Formats: sequence, C-alpha cells, structure tokens
Amino acid sequence: MNDKRQDKVTITEVAKRAGVSTATAGRALGGYGYSRKEIKARVKQAAEELGYRPNLLARGLITGKTKTIGVVAGDIQSPFYASILRGVADVTRAAGFGILLTNSDERMELELEAVQLLREKQIDGLIIAPSDLSDSAHLQAAILDGCPVVLIDRAIRNLAADAVCVDNREASRDCVARLTAAGHRRIGLVAELERWNGGNVADFLAAVASGRVDSSTLFPSWQRLYGYIDALRDAGIPVDPDLIGRVGLYSGEGARKETQRLLDLPNRPTALFSADGLMSAAAMGVITSLDLQIPRDLSLICFDDLDWMSFLKPGIAAVVQPLTEMGEAAARLVLSRIDGNEGPNQRLALRPRFAERGSIAAPPSL
Repeated sequence: MNDKRQDKVTITEVAKRAGVSTATAGRALGGYGYSRKEIKARVKQAAEELGYRPNLLARGLITGKTKTIGVVAGDIQSPFYASILRGVADVTRAAGFGILLTNSDERMELELEAVQLLREKQIDGLIIAPSDLSDSAHLQAAILDGCPVVLIDRAIRNLAADAVCVDNREASRDCVARLTAAGHRRIGLVAELERWNGGNVADFLAAVASGRVDSSTLFPSWQRLYGYIDALRDAGIPVDPDLIGRVGLYSGEGARKETQRLLDLPNRPTALFSADGLMSAAAMGVITSLDLQIPRDLSLICFDDLDWMSFLKPGIAAVVQPLTEMGEAAARLVLSRIDGNEGPNQRLALRPRFAERGSIAAPPSL
C-alpha cells in the first residue's frame, strides 16, 4: 500500500507519468512558456491522477506571480468587512486568485506586521483599509517594489494607489437634510471622532469654516461629520458643538455615554444621526432604556444598515453602503494592475442608497 501523502507528489513524478521533461511539466501546469495543447492535457491528467498540488511559492520564483492577493481588514469580525471580503473573494476566485486575509484592529503596529507578513508570502497585490492616513511609508515601499496597492474605505493623499470608498460626506448631508426638511433644528450626532490631525471637534469646525479641510482624505466618520455640517448650513441652522457626540475610542460604551449625554441635555435634540453600526446599536440601547418612542419622541437615522433595523416596528431609516460592490471594485482594480495596467490612479466614490423606513417624523413639542 502506498501511504505517500498526496501533497508530497513532485513535479518530477508528474512529468514521468506524462512522459515529458520536468521543465515541460512545469510550463504546462504553471501557465508560463509554450506547450502544445495535447502536452498540456496529458500533464494535467497525470497531475490529477497523482493528486499533485502545485507549490505556489516555487512557481512564483519562476513566473514572478503567486496568484494570491493580500487583504488587510480593520476588523474581520465586523459585518462591514465581511461583506467587503465577500466581494473581493468572488472576483479574485473567478480570476483564479486566492486571498490571504489579515487583521489590523485599526492599529498601525499590527498593520505594519500584517503588510510585512503578506509581502513575505509574495502576494501579487494588496487590498488594505489603512489605519493611518498620514503614515504610508510601508505602502509606498510595497508600490515601489512592484506590488499594486488598492485602498478600501479610506484614501491616503499623495500615495500612488487606487482607492474605493463611499461618498460619506454626500450621504450624510442627505440624511441630515431629510431631518431638517421634517422640521428638526436640534439634531444630535454620535460618531467615532478620535483621529483627526487637526485636533478636536472645535478645531475641525474652525478648519471647515475656513475651507482648510480636504474631505476626501478624512476618515469616514469625520467625512460624515462634514456632511452633517453641510446640511445644517444648507438649512441655515448654526452648528452647536454640544450636539456632536464625539466618541474618542471606537467602543459601544463610549457611544452609549455620548448618546446618554445628548438625551440628558435640558434642550435635548429632537433627532439623532448615528454615524455607523456600532454607534447605532449603542444609541438604540439608550433610547430604549429611556422609553423614548421612535419617531414620536425622537427621529433617528443610522449610517450602515443592520438586520435589526428592518425588524423593528417602526423600522429605522438607514444608509445602505454598497459593501460587496466595494470589495468587487477593489479586486478588479488590483487585478488590473497585476495585469500591467499603468493608467492613472483611480479614486472611486461609490454612492450608497437610503432605506427610508418609519423613524422620521416632525419634531415633538418639548
């Protein structure tokens, strides 16, 4: 009985079974160089009969390609990244590529480790949600070494890389405009607003007022704050910093505390805009604990559509991000670069849709 493990079958054994040289077998299975159709068929049949599995790294040394894409996600447990990864996997699989997935936890030291690990695995391209929009030396080094980089969800200024994002600013402007159109003038915002180079919210408001902020290179939560400011200004409503719930660290507890603070104000907001799914879940917990009825007591719009938002009665209005489409677009861009496309870098801003449910009404008389 032959107890040899199938994954130990060598290219030499395949070549012997097919009656060709090892070099010919390598070309036939690796997809490089020229081999006649009948030779390719004979080699592939021999490989299947023997249970041969190619050594991708070894093949990469010959072809310069390993047929793998590296992906660095901010949080692989998040439904946000799960949907993006599905889009990436669908497109790369159809093109004959595999993906190697790593996680950064939104921490630069982990991102640096992840990128180094993936490059050591000789990936052909990298898709990454960067945790820092100013420190990109490691990504620049990858590009200079011939590894295409595609940014997802965030863009880095002055980095020669494609990017796929959502038009966060415009989507948020639309959300808040719906609330102002319903008559609301005191609209609270709950958002993770930790990372902005200019400082705190007051500094940001001042920078926006003076036109010193490029919204395209902000983190998504700050872009959504920008859209909030836009909509209030469009409606002639002054921006009240007390109504901006800044969650310094990305945590449900921080969001809960800020929501509680907003709803405990003597002149509390009549509407609330939560800037992502975690903020929304925490806000709903506070709203429920206070026995506030939506939309009778408080109107609510959430950025990111989660399953429970459509299960509630009334449902919760939400921005539906095209997450799978983002992943698909990122995968197509990186594959195009791997194929040799040297055209100008692309910055795609996909447009989300709005799920209008029953959580918006005219403000109550407080």
